[in-house]
Amino acid sequence: MRVFQIDGGWSFDHLTVAERPEPVPQAGQVLIRMQAASLNARDLIVPLRGYGRATGELPLIPVSDGVGTVIGLGEGVTRVKIGDRVCPTYFQGWIAGEPSAERFATALGGPLDGVMADRVCLSEDGVVRVPDYLTHEEAATLPCAAVTAWSAISIHAATRPGDHVLIQGTGGVALFALAFAKLHGARVTVISSSDAKLEQARALGADATINYRTVPEWSRPARDIAADRGGFDTIVELGGEATLGQSIKCIRIGGTIALIGVLSGLAPALPLGAIVTRQVRLQGVTVGHRDGFEAMLRAMAQHQLRPVIGKTFAFADLKAALDETARPSGIGKTIIRFDAHDS
Repeated sequence: MRVFQIDGGWSFDHLTVAERPEPVPQAGQVLIRMQAASLNARDLIVPLRGYGRATGELPLIPVSDGVGTVIGLGEGVTRVKIGDRVCPTYFQGWIAGEPSAERFATALGGPLDGVMADRVCLSEDGVVRVPDYLTHEEAATLPCAAVTAWSAISIHAATRPGDHVLIQGTGGVALFALAFAKLHGARVTVISSSDAKLEQARALGADATINYRTVPEWSRPARDIAADRGGFDTIVELGGEATLGQSIKCIRIGGTIALIGVLSGLAPALPLGAIVTRQVRLQGVTVGHRDGFEAMLRAMAQHQLRPVIGKTFAFADLKAALDETARPSGIGKTIIRFDAHDS
């Protein structure tokens, strides 16, 4: 079967198509025919061994997010049946409860082999059934970006109707956070450097927008937007070094900053006094567990919520898809289709 794998060295030059034997499901495992995958910023880091030893060993099949159809069952499998359409979970070993080093060591696409293979064999505990109304492309976007946003908005921040939520950017996690915040009845502000993307965010439900390139001190108008609450209840922080200080300026007393991304750097100068005296909660978010994934799917199905899709590429064009992820031409998740015969 075809796989994309990193082999012979950690670089994009060593990311190539190869052949591997088709896996055979053992007791408690399921065999999945992959139909689509989607890319995350993480997939640009793994080929460069950007997570150090936690990236895994070579050869490594990359990419964590995808969807496929169950075509084989090992002995004793009860969670799914032949013909079910499933997504692998990002953390194969995190079913519920608190995170741990052992659970974090079970991420697909590094250190465990990911989904860029015609067939993938996983534990039945590491897959979830997806709603029928979602297309392959839509379902493929869910395991990392959507679950991360769900964890931030629904679990850690416990967003309620009338809350003010500020979201940084219009990337994959940001758009899911926008959708989930609106699902909970929140008032959402989106910041971006692109007026065109802000217009698209409004079309997707954003109540207010700020262009941080034309308004560098964006925390000032942001405070005005959320003045009735004394600031934002929740901020989905994706910028890191360049944005965290301003996020602290416009979060309300007792509010939550869900720290998901560090796109602008890793070493912010923090106003610790403001964090302590205003009891601000800085909550790191690294995807989430399977129970959260399944709760998210129930909410999505009830509201018929659809992910935003960007460009779609063929299996063989993984490198072009990674280029699109690094320098997106628009909004929406980048998708890889596993050929027409898999539909």
